[in-house]
Amino acid sequence: VNQVAEGHDFTSVRGVQVSPETRLMTWALDTVGRRKYTVFIKDLETGEAMSDVIPEVTGNLVWANDNRTIFYSKQDPETLRSYQIYRHQLGTDPAEDVLIFEEADPTYSVYVSKTRSDRFILIQSSQTLATEVHFLDADRPDGEFQVIAPRERGVEYRVSEVADRFVIRTNLGAPNFRLMIAPVKYPGREYWREMEVAPARDDVFLQGVSVFRDFMVLTERDCGLRRLRLIPGNKGEEFEVRFDEPAYVTWVGQNYEFDTGVLRYGYSSLNTPETIYEIDLATQERTLLKQEQVLGGFDSANYTVERLMAPARDGIEVPISLVYPTGIERDGSNPTLLYAYGSYGSSMEAWFRPDVVSLLDRGFVFAIAHIRGGQEMGRWWYEDGKLLKKKNTFTDFIDCGQYLVDQGYTSPGRLFARGGSAGGLLMGAVSNMAPELFAGIIANMPWVDVVTTMLDDDIPLTTGEFDEWGDPKQREYYDYMLSYSPYDRVE
Repeated sequence: VNQVAEGHDFTSVRGVQVSPETRLMTWALDTVGRRKYTVFIKDLETGEAMSDVIPEVTGNLVWANDNRTIFYSKQDPETLRSYQIYRHQLGTDPAEDVLIFEEADPTYSVYVSKTRSDRFILIQSSQTLATEVHFLDADRPDGEFQVIAPRERGVEYRVSEVADRFVIRTNLGAPNFRLMIAPVKYPGREYWREMEVAPARDDVFLQGVSVFRDFMVLTERDCGLRRLRLIPGNKGEEFEVRFDEPAYVTWVGQNYEFDTGVLRYGYSSLNTPETIYEIDLATQERTLLKQEQVLGGFDSANYTVERLMAPARDGIEVPISLVYPTGIERDGSNPTLLYAYGSYGSSMEAWFRPDVVSLLDRGFVFAIAHIRGGQEMGRWWYEDGKLLKKKNTFTDFIDCGQYLVDQGYTSPGRLFARGGSAGGLLMGAVSNMAPELFAGIIANMPWVDVVTTMLDDDIPLTTGEFDEWGDPKQREYYDYMLSYSPYDRVE
């Protein structure tokens, strides 16, 4: 990438996909920053670039199993919404590529992927509250895509495949999501059957599923923390990968082999650098493969991790993950940086952050407020921090800051806040609502002119945002947005 970037002020590379026979590789280049990529194809045996060049696309693409057909997505030239799927055959003019799918609804975006088994190519069209997935046999790229279940507002689903069955993670009848299974021959919703390993639950949020030939891995969130459940497909005993720290994050790593008996997964915490493990399903033996190196004499024992539950003003308890130099006094004298996001159901995890070590070594406390609008405590946590409940996001953050003060970790003259993008909106709202609590506020890429922005349908992404913030063309939402829009509330 560094070589490609020479002579450009901006360079982004994505879409690196190797063909099934491993001879050819796609890669996509943007040197402007507009997210309009050009796809190139390289022969890995000769090192030469092929003549096929596909301009102005998203960079999202997959190979069919014939090693000569590529499916890719294309964006609207104005809004940049990904809305079309094309089919390209090697050696043909990209201008003649076949349009396979077009998403007419401006609130939906579309992308193409492949099941881990490499058996099917999927086209997923989705928006905030609904999903529709089409599938095609990857051995027959000239065939017709079939829909799994037509879109229905309020129903989201994701699809995996194993042994002639689709494994479907969905919120149908389950706000915290559940697993369903259906035959490939009969994928319609009327044939979905709940899997006993992950039924609808009120207390556990099913965040994801990774399907392999002989087992599956469930990423679940319980009491705000992720866990990995490994489910053998041969009726063997399931087990969890367990962790000891009070605040951490874990994830299913890069597992390219569908037919395997081991799982690679990652682990990190606020004082543990990113670590990759491999676990053997038969023996449950864990092997450390790699840990991110931190220079400068870093020792995790020098830093203490805690997890607190801060009472919000409406009685809800909000988790806080924090790290600080081991041995500090809780006398209100510690400078503290409180971070949060709180939108779109995006959960802020207790990752190791190398840049934060610099703050810790100068006596700072670093804290993450897991406020409503994220999904840390389940789907309801998200629903309770959007639309006409959006202010919960802002008051949660303020209450978390006040709790750190009350518990002696810091004081208003030493407490700083930080958030970006939608989290920058949070910073703007907080600066208007509780300026006396913070010594300083860092707003990265802040979205502060909420009402004006959401009234302009021509701005990219706006139409897809109505289910998150509301449509200000409706009076109820207009008044509510106006009551917290940072630009409009400056006093």
